Amino acid sequence: MSSTPSTHRPRKVAVVGVALSDTGRVDDATPYALHAQAARRALADSGLSREVIDGFGSAGLGTLAPVEVAEYLGLRPTWVDSTAVGGATWEVMAAHAADAIAAGHANAVLLVYGSTARADIKARRRTSNLSFGGRGPLQFEVPYGHTLIAKYAMAARRHMHEYGTTIEQLAQVAVQARANAATNADAMFREPVTVEEVLSGPMIADPFTKLHCCIRSDGGCAVLLAAEEYVPDTAKSPVWVLGSGTSVSHTTMSQWEDFTVSPAAVSGRLAFERAGVRPADIDLAEIYDAFTYMTLVTLEDLGFCDKGEGGAFVEKGRLLREGELPVNTDGGGLSACHPGMRGLFLLVEAVRQLRGEGGAGQVRRGDGSLPELAVASGTGGWFCSSGTVVLGRG
Repeated sequence: MSSTPSTHRPRKVAVVGVALSDTGRVDDATPYALHAQAARRALADSGLSREVIDGFGSAGLGTLAPVEVAEYLGLRPTWVDSTAVGGATWEVMAAHAADAIAAGHANAVLLVYGSTARADIKARRRTSNLSFGGRGPLQFEVPYGHTLIAKYAMAARRHMHEYGTTIEQLAQVAVQARANAATNADAMFREPVTVEEVLSGPMIADPFTKLHCCIRSDGGCAVLLAAEEYVPDTAKSPVWVLGSGTSVSHTTMSQWEDFTVSPAAVSGRLAFERAGVRPADIDLAEIYDAFTYMTLVTLEDLGFCDKGEGGAFVEKGRLLREGELPVNTDGGGLSACHPGMRGLFLLVEAVRQLRGEGGAGQVRRGDGSLPELAVASGTGGWFCSSGTVVLGRG
């Protein structure tokens, strides 16, 4: 095996290891411990030696992320990334890592995340986030009570006004996410819910009731990307990074031109173009779902249906594991796990499905074969940023 980059073409990049740490309710671990647990498991999943890791990406923990986390893990990387753009962080980081590996600036990049968001609140070590702060441009919104969830709720209301999207259609996103979680042993909530139960829950921010909103959990995960030269030495079949795209939109709501269009409209188009595939070719989608509206509008913006038709698209079980387009096959942030910046979990689930490791929740194509193509699309802030990655098997 040679780690010398090719001089003739960019190197191909594969995801060679993925893993979750303990997730759900984890009262006896620190965020650093969850990072380490996920990293060890992902490395074991890859079958590679830790010595091959020369790149590292981390965000959200420590004063000097990723320096502190790398030190905790005993790594001394020569390529690092600490991009922090909310939930889209990990798709953006994966795009950066793939570009760096392709160019020969790194050989194997470990991305790792961990959070004890739920345990910290239960132990009163922190409080819930109502906003991201009041500095800079946000100072003109925060004093008026414009909370994080209110921004998403207002955008959802605009889509309902503009296109006739119904609250029952939005509730279908939560119902189908919970149904997908039913066979996921790692999911925090697995009991089925109905549209009526979603609608009758306590109001959080009109039109969102409790079940329209993501859960709060503990947990971490890790993804290891490596150059094609390392693939023969890995323990599992590679999942290739075929294309990626990133985009940012706004930070203040007054600068968001259209509440019904997310930055995934740009990142998705770029990712599909660079991968040389179309939305119709995709077998499954892992989409950031802090709120039901995020799933619906991202499906539109990625091109799985026309603008304004997301409400009709999510009806009739299309998002179920056995549906027309399986979405958030692990149950997503609405039912499975949401410890904070969930974007890395999307990549883990997409890779597992493409490798045929979904267990009772494995997606199959119409002919019974394993899926060939998946897309992971993360959203950050309040539709402020987006990263989309297209992954392929074989």
